[in-house]
Amino acid sequence: MQFEDLDLIEPILKALDDQNYTEPTPIQEKAIPLVLNRKDVLGCAQTGTGKTAAFAIPIIQHLYYNQQHKQHHRKIKALVITPTRELAIQIGDSFSTYSKYTQLRNTVIFGGVKQGAQVNALRNGVDVLVATPGRLLDLMDQGYIRLNDIEYFVLDEADRMLDMGFIHDIRKIIDKLPHKRQSLFFSATMPGKIVELSRKILNNPKKVEVTPASSTAETIQQYIYFTNREDKKNLLKHILEDQKMKQVLLFSKTKHGADKIARNLVKQKIKAAAIHGDKGQNQRQKALAQFKAGEVRVLVATDIAARGIDIDKLQYVINYDIPNISETYVHRIGRSGRAGENGVAISISEPEENSFVKDIEKLINQKISVVKDNPYPQTDKPMTDSEKKEWEKEKQKRKKEFFANRNLQGGKAKSRNHSRSRR
Repeated sequence: MQFEDLDLIEPILKALDDQNYTEPTPIQEKAIPLVLNRKDVLGCAQTGTGKTAAFAIPIIQHLYYNQQHKQHHRKIKALVITPTRELAIQIGDSFSTYSKYTQLRNTVIFGGVKQGAQVNALRNGVDVLVATPGRLLDLMDQGYIRLNDIEYFVLDEADRMLDMGFIHDIRKIIDKLPHKRQSLFFSATMPGKIVELSRKILNNPKKVEVTPASSTAETIQQYIYFTNREDKKNLLKHILEDQKMKQVLLFSKTKHGADKIARNLVKQKIKAAAIHGDKGQNQRQKALAQFKAGEVRVLVATDIAARGIDIDKLQYVINYDIPNISETYVHRIGRSGRAGENGVAISISEPEENSFVKDIEKLINQKISVVKDNPYPQTDKPMTDSEKKEWEKEKQKRKKEFFANRNLQGGKAKSRNHSRSRR
């Protein structure tokens, strides 16, 4: 099938042709006709399947037709909610690309930056608003945004919204939307709470499902190293000695861990940068731009920060930490091997993560190839439950001692300063 077969208007086809897009992806082929026919859609699809175009293109077409009949001050007609700044910017870029010849306007709002430019864009009038929940609610409370005229509502990455604790915010936003609207709901996975939320948003939806979360692309080669926790840093350096790995997206389970890994790599003369939720927007965009330009070899990311990062022809993904949710592994390695390109996913498992590896292999229904030529083989055994409890007690004890000593030292310092002031 070609895009021309989907009854799209000439301005959109022209914009697609500019990008050399001729054939829709499976989700685009399924979802675009449904949205054009004004059906609510429940889409189960991962990032990288082309779902942004699946909702952006038909919304643009609807708005273009409406625009021909209504020439007045622009009011927000379409609202897209997404969990992260990076994904919001990417969706905004997609709307700009596909609406290039339609004279429609879109803008993106998100937190972490001053609101002035965003407020000015809203005052000038927009047709499509792409937003993260926090900044949207903030500007609504200030009176800069009203949702009374919304005709098209999209909730993207719903499962990640749940992970990030945004569900309460989403419910507040939904309460402000007109009851009569077309709603589109996309999520990579469908846990119970997400299904429950979709029922409150959608009206008799048509379900579209592609690329189940249990499948990994056949073009991705998967390897795993089993090692000890204290050896992971040296093992990573050994892996990166392969000069073919010019661009690597590496996953850490925590923000602190991401920073630490990036610092260690820089000390080892490997160009690296970390990207996570505690980084400022400018820092994150700079790191991503440097990575895409080849100025940074290793981009260390947390799962949430990596959502929305779309890098053409990315070949290498490294799981420095094994995710405890098996579907997350599938999402991570799916960053490589896109559009038929070859990809390589390398995972590093310490003893406590070995059970996660088994869960992942069960989900994807295949064994991950174990690297035998490993200079840092796993010799430690996973802790028993009783050992874990003892270790947790020891950690809490050390933490209390640390803060007690710090407070004691602080008290002494205050006493010295006080005595000096009295002199």
